[in-house]
Amino acid sequence: MVMSNPTADWERVGDSFYRKVQLYSSIFDDELELENYAVAAAPYGGALALHRKEDSLQVLTGNQVAKSSIDIYSCAGKLVRQIKWDKGSIRGLGWSEDEQLLVVTTEGTVRCYYDLHGDFTQFSLGNGAEDAGVRACRFWSTGFVALLFNNRLVAVSRYAEPRPRLLATPPEGPIHSWALIPPSYTLSRSVEVLLAIEQTIYVVDPSESDDRMLQNGPFTQMAVSPHGRYVTVYTKDGKLWIITSDFQDKISEYDSRATTPPRDVQWCGNGGVLLAWEDEVHLIGLRSGDAVAKYDPDDDRPGARYFYDGYVHLLPDIDGTRIISNSVCDFVQPVPDAVQEVFELGSTSPASVLLDAVHQLEQKSPKADDNIQLIRPRLAEAVDTCIRAAGYEFNVHWQKQLMKAASFGKSVLDLYNSDDFVEMCETLRVLNAVRYYETGLPISYDQYQRLTAEKLVQRLLSRQDYRLALRLSEYLRLPGQGIYVHWACQKVRRSSEDEDGICRAIVGKLQGQPGVSFEAIARVAYDEGRGRLATALLNFEPRAGKQVPLLLRMEEDEVALDKAIDSGDTDLMYIVLLHLRHKLPLAAFFRVIGTRAVATALVASSARAHDRELLKDLYYQDDRRLDGANVLVREALDSDTLSARLDKLALAQRVLQDSKAHGLESKALDDASKLLRLQDALDKEIPTGGTGGGDPSASRHPGVGFLGLSLHDTIYHLIRLGHGSRARKMQTDFRVPDKAAIWLRLRALVARRDWAALDDWTRTGFRANKPPAIGWPPFVAAVLAAGNAKLAASFIPRCTGLSPSERVDWWLRCGCWLPAAEEALKARDGQPLLQTVKAKAAAGAAPGTGPAVVAEIERLVVRAGKRG
Repeated sequence: MVMSNPTADWERVGDSFYRKVQLYSSIFDDELELENYAVAAAPYGGALALHRKEDSLQVLTGNQVAKSSIDIYSCAGKLVRQIKWDKGSIRGLGWSEDEQLLVVTTEGTVRCYYDLHGDFTQFSLGNGAEDAGVRACRFWSTGFVALLFNNRLVAVSRYAEPRPRLLATPPEGPIHSWALIPPSYTLSRSVEVLLAIEQTIYVVDPSESDDRMLQNGPFTQMAVSPHGRYVTVYTKDGKLWIITSDFQDKISEYDSRATTPPRDVQWCGNGGVLLAWEDEVHLIGLRSGDAVAKYDPDDDRPGARYFYDGYVHLLPDIDGTRIISNSVCDFVQPVPDAVQEVFELGSTSPASVLLDAVHQLEQKSPKADDNIQLIRPRLAEAVDTCIRAAGYEFNVHWQKQLMKAASFGKSVLDLYNSDDFVEMCETLRVLNAVRYYETGLPISYDQYQRLTAEKLVQRLLSRQDYRLALRLSEYLRLPGQGIYVHWACQKVRRSSEDEDGICRAIVGKLQGQPGVSFEAIARVAYDEGRGRLATALLNFEPRAGKQVPLLLRMEEDEVALDKAIDSGDTDLMYIVLLHLRHKLPLAAFFRVIGTRAVATALVASSARAHDRELLKDLYYQDDRRLDGANVLVREALDSDTLSARLDKLALAQRVLQDSKAHGLESKALDDASKLLRLQDALDKEIPTGGTGGGDPSASRHPGVGFLGLSLHDTIYHLIRLGHGSRARKMQTDFRVPDKAAIWLRLRALVARRDWAALDDWTRTGFRANKPPAIGWPPFVAAVLAAGNAKLAASFIPRCTGLSPSERVDWWLRCGCWLPAAEEALKARDGQPLLQTVKAKAAAGAAPGTGPAVVAEIERLVVRAGKRG
């Protein structure tokens, strides 16, 4: 089959070529009267939304009833979804860049359908829209502006977080036409609305309404170019102006000489304007130069004209415009530079020569090599151009020819990076797959680059074309788990099977797939009122952090607690426990955690630091008397007054009094109460002028009371303050062990520096053949640390249990050189010890070490040598 020349549908308009590509044919049935429908198209070759106008007549036969609906079609005419509508008059129908359908009613209610199957969110415009009523709407990729019947304008900048706000107040008067400039193309970065009122145009933004002082109105049609730089207006006398968006310069003027104004005016890319009557479309382009370009129907090239069999709608996109009629869907766009460079008649560009070389190669002509040699210096450039041109082509034949040319060219080159070639091959396979009429997504190469492959897959999911979505994801190496989850969610929503059958089907398909979230599917099941199915699906979710929040939302509290405990995540357990604590009565809460030791331990740990009343209730519920008494003891220690401490201790003792297993603890609490009363009496009798509670380990001095000290500290301070008899009585009353009593008295006497009392106690307080229970070395160490080396040395001879080397060390610490030497002489290996003593004595380690002492040590050293 001979393919037609790709330039056959090209038209020279202004300074550029435009082409009309037929995307699909036989779009709608002839019974569908497009002139009676409002049509909105999603960007990037997206779906079509059709809604029958309320003021149009409808022919009904038999028992038919007029029912309002919004019909969603693909560009190939395939019905995707029919949304029944009974929520009032529709004043605005548009799409977001994510293919979310926006429907605005007269009352200012806005519905955002986030998929193509009727699921929506809803909000209200407010700002007086309910009272004044919405007249019309204009949309851009992320927002829209609603025009009210009182000429006020309400703007919504983001569909995700709608915050409707009023723009500045425009002047009164009938609005002949209006358009908007999106925020991304304005200097103020806020939407600007153009209103044609009387003879001029007003620019309205959030802060002001500015008159542009035009005199040629009224303007019955108005449109803004995709990049926001140009505005086209249609005057009452049949002229079309193209002016800059700041209204400073007129670029072009076209006199249509039409007796009826066009029904619609839209931009075709950024360089051309389409005017549509019922079945006729005119294309006007821009011309470069300083003078205003004036077009006339009698000119040789006034523009292009397209004629159709029926009513047409213009549906603009970022790089062209779709023209929809009952019989055909066309795409009009400026011819891309790469395509023009290759196919333009008479072109001698390297890419065009390379394409001809491939044709010659297929004909087995030697001219193929001649062409390659002709463009050899620019062959890499020719290959790149052919690759780009292939991306812009809709015809598969010319795609193949261009890629063959690129492949032939790069095979001749010695060095060439083939990444762009491989990427374009992948891209063309994707584009051709989604352009197929069964899918009906006629996306262009530029649109695909802006939309991205991930969002293209999302569009396939919204059409429930899971097979193609999976194939594209695998082919493009994209993660596919979202496709499985979307399929499962739709199965939960739409399937009429029983819940067990749905669960088996989903698990059988998804189990083992990496990254699949059963929690997302279970959430949808719960939202659809299928709680049992949601619980069953959650059992297959491996991440407890996903399971637990949904289980709590489903009020499966005990299951959530068990899942959190099994996960070992304490933060997750605390979340569940806090939820249960606020939700359940205390008794029910304790019953839930009572059979779960980990949960009980966490509650106790948290309550110990933040809620002691809860901790006491927990211990009482579990009959843990000792733990409950310990809480009361801690509260007693933290109390500021004696009465409060005694009351808490009495309560703790009462908790334990009926338990035979805790008799020792009960007696200890009784002793603690006695100690507190005794300390209070001591504070009153001994004038220290303070209250207890200081650091027990700190040195006591006048001004610090006894209350709050431990038993040992109380005895220590009594001895230190000179009340030894009271201290001995406390030792007896509280049965303080001998070792502890000796330690306390030694520390107190040393702290007082009462050396006489200490010496007298050590001489008379212990029998000669029975040393103190703690031994004599602690006496030596304590007194020596206090600086009394003489008294400390008097205890060394009593240290009978020490080895000679240890005794020598003590003598040396006390500065007693001769006793140290004599002690060293007694040892079997005394020679090294004597040498050590001699070295320290010779060095004058101790003040007052005279020659006689050194000589005596020398004598002992010699003696030890003779003995050895």
